[in-house]
Amino acid sequence: MAEPDADPDPPSPFVVARRRLIAWFRTRTAKQFTVAAVVLAALYLGVRYLGAPAPARFADDVEHFKYGSIGSEHVFGVPVNMWHALPELFADKLPPAGGYASIGMVYEDGHDLPVGTTVRRVMGFDRVWLNCAVCHTGTVRDAPDAKPTVHVGMPANTFDFRAFMRFFLEAAPDRRFTPDRILRQIAVREEAGRGRGYDALDTFLLRFIGIYWFRERTLMVKDRLRIFDEQPEWGPGRVDTFNAAKVLFGFPTDALPAREKTGTADFPSIWNQAAREGMQLHWDGNNTSVAERNRSAALGAGATPPTLEGTSMDRIERWIGTLKQPPYPYAVDAALAARGAPIYARLCADCHGASGSDFTGRYVGQVVGIDRIGTDRHRLDSYTLELSANQNTLYTGYEEHRFKHFRKTNGYANMPLDGVWLRAPYLHNGSVPTLRLLLEPQENRPAAFYRGNDVYDPAQVGFVFTVADYGPSRRFFRYDVALPGNGNGGHEGAAYGTALTDAEKDALVEHLKRF
Repeated sequence: MAEPDADPDPPSPFVVARRRLIAWFRTRTAKQFTVAAVVLAALYLGVRYLGAPAPARFADDVEHFKYGSIGSEHVFGVPVNMWHALPELFADKLPPAGGYASIGMVYEDGHDLPVGTTVRRVMGFDRVWLNCAVCHTGTVRDAPDAKPTVHVGMPANTFDFRAFMRFFLEAAPDRRFTPDRILRQIAVREEAGRGRGYDALDTFLLRFIGIYWFRERTLMVKDRLRIFDEQPEWGPGRVDTFNAAKVLFGFPTDALPAREKTGTADFPSIWNQAAREGMQLHWDGNNTSVAERNRSAALGAGATPPTLEGTSMDRIERWIGTLKQPPYPYAVDAALAARGAPIYARLCADCHGASGSDFTGRYVGQVVGIDRIGTDRHRLDSYTLELSANQNTLYTGYEEHRFKHFRKTNGYANMPLDGVWLRAPYLHNGSVPTLRLLLEPQENRPAAFYRGNDVYDPAQVGFVFTVADYGPSRRFFRYDVALPGNGNGGHEGAAYGTALTDAEKDALVEHLKRF
């Protein structure tokens, strides 16, 4: 009997692989299948939730400054849907207008997040937190009903940082802060077309881990920041930077002397930074390195040495090195300004520079002793030798960036006056509302005024400060100079222009509009 013919065509590699896979599965046990499933699930979850994608990149330097990551989202970031839902759930913890705009955050057309915030994917969730622009971008209006003009690099004149912190710190311990309520509000927003919700896995993790973790972390921060409860309200455009640094370093804030507990000061402008290298920076001149100052400020926005986006910070540093102040947009009386120029040269140039672009002067960028300048000393006293020693330990694992330049001083630094028209209110603590009033002795400066308005007063050179609000959508903060840290004295006498005639003061102010 003849043998059957052999298969003329060998099986394809695909068929061979399939047969081998089937054979492998037939020889496996249930336990091995379980282990394999667990390994595959762990790999999937690791890739999904433990990866660290690079932050979004912006081609334009201005957009990068306003919305780019500096590395703050890792520690403090809020899941983006929670960020949007919380002001709706806890509207009672915000001013009547509601939303983050009610505490002075700046929104631009086409953006659902304010200037100075950034989104980055961290541990599987898009998280929102702050960057440098939140403190260094402001707005100007010509009238209460006018559209605001956004200026990068100016102090954030409307942003109330303490109200921003208080919103989260008061929401977290509220009995309404539950996963059910927060996730329900996120779903309501999605149904209304105001955002995308989460899938089942993300929802599960938020419900049983993420929201509780956010709450507990916020309660821990609230306890550590209780020093701020002992201070007067900051109001918009101000912050206590260095008492927050004491918290970071674990200082026993309850035991601090009273003179150290209030150090509130205005946000500074950040134009023309390259020209400031080597000057004594910060209000009290406690550092001479622009790079250290920038990285120190990034810590205040929530970045940490391990999470700081060094490439992003380097880009910002290069950009603000040559960033120019916006020109004064209103009419200038040329003849009056010309009469003010020699007055400025005689009284002001040695300390504040020859002009808004020429910072040469014998004392520019140097500290003037507190006994001579006479301004409120709370900010100076709050910064201590012990704190400077601790700050110089930062970035110890990053030799190129290790802090080395923090020092304790005995006064406040003379600063260039570039863009001075946008830097109201004046003095380091923002206690004098307009440039014209800064040329008056203390008894003629207002004992109380309103901050947070962005309507401009070209005659006085500053923002309108005499009105409490423009209706329910815009409420302003009453600044009382009698409170600790708010004193409006100093910078007075013949050397500082307060003894000039009214005509000479008007001429000097007109000249300064060109800075």
